[in-house]
Amino acid sequence: MSVTTAPEVLVIEGGNPLNGHIRASGNKNGALPILAACLLTDEPVTLSNVPRIRDVETMIELVAATGASAEWTGPNEVRVDAQGLSSYEVDVVLAERIRASFLLAGPLLARLGRASVPPPGGDVIGRRRLDPHIHALERLGAHIEIDTRYEMETDGLRGAAIFLDEASVMATENAVMAAVLAPGETTIGNAACEPHVQDLCRFLVSLGAEIEGIESNVLRIRGVESLRGGDWSIAPEHIEVGSFIGLAAVTNSDLTIEAVEPRDMVSILTAFNRLGVEVELGADWLRVPPHQELVIQNDLGDQVPKIEDGPWPAFPADLTSIAVAVATQAWGTLLVFEKMFENRLFFVDKLVSMGARIIVCDPHRVVVSGPSRLYGQRLTSPDIRAGMAILIAALCANGRSVIGNVAEIDRGYERIDDRLRAVGAQIERIEA
Repeated sequence: MSVTTAPEVLVIEGGNPLNGHIRASGNKNGALPILAACLLTDEPVTLSNVPRIRDVETMIELVAATGASAEWTGPNEVRVDAQGLSSYEVDVVLAERIRASFLLAGPLLARLGRASVPPPGGDVIGRRRLDPHIHALERLGAHIEIDTRYEMETDGLRGAAIFLDEASVMATENAVMAAVLAPGETTIGNAACEPHVQDLCRFLVSLGAEIEGIESNVLRIRGVESLRGGDWSIAPEHIEVGSFIGLAAVTNSDLTIEAVEPRDMVSILTAFNRLGVEVELGADWLRVPPHQELVIQNDLGDQVPKIEDGPWPAFPADLTSIAVAVATQAWGTLLVFEKMFENRLFFVDKLVSMGARIIVCDPHRVVVSGPSRLYGQRLTSPDIRAGMAILIAALCANGRSVIGNVAEIDRGYERIDDRLRAVGAQIERIEA
């Protein structure tokens, strides 16, 4: 039985530099498909470095609702045993909480030959198509009918040539999970290759799957008869690392971020460099030195530069909100072009209310002129990444800010108030 908790808010006293070390959590968008992929084997799997956040808690409940055993065995460790997998129906109430609920389609089809999946929930950041999932699973041999749920059935999946009409992360993951047990060879063209997609593929290989082309946009999968159990550590969260870089830069902090994968930071550091942020990068750590004067680097000919997102290895869409927040504190003018989600930038009115100078050109583009002195306000988090951007703005603003709908931030950032308080942030969580 679920327990209803009182709404909470974060109370922040801004304008204080931070100092110390903060560790990046495991990748949220890596943990969710890997938890779903545990259903592909009837042997136990132990996952470590799992972020203890709301979305992961929901996915564990979804996995357990299929008849598999899924439970926390440590602070950031989960054990899944899918030997008892029996139900092909995905729980509708749980599915409404997270978009990743649709990731159960591939594993259920592969193991049970059937899946009944309700429309997924998740952030309201614009239209998020399920078409690539459906086309990929149909190519692999699934018959799909759509009514109030997505009813999928197969008399046996088989290898196929798939070309995704968009480089969808979750569609790539669903196709990979469905294909690893399908006889024959599957090729996935225009595949997403984000770090969390790579982590899923490497995890499956550790269980005995045969996947080639990891890190590229063409995956080749040779179906195997079965997968074994094993242990796996979730890769670090590059989006969280990027969030902490932005936070340190605008608060004049001396912050060292631990558990960093340098190869995941190339496009992220390029964008932050355009914002005037310099970092020191080590083998598994990254330091943001204090007292940086943030100056936006103009394009050749002194033209207004832009930061734009795109499929990996382009700048991640999940960091465009953070880039906007940082740009409010940098000298110069910047165009932020969010190509992927038409509602992602609608949170900027909250930064404007704090004193930021931002022009909304259209649903995908904003122009930021800085630096602006920000002042504390009473605000609400509309989604995970916008919530973190608002929190960053509050920590560099003058005065007190109160951020409501904290549950959205908690969906993506583990114990964010505790971790920031440990490096000197004046932040408290209280009941609203």
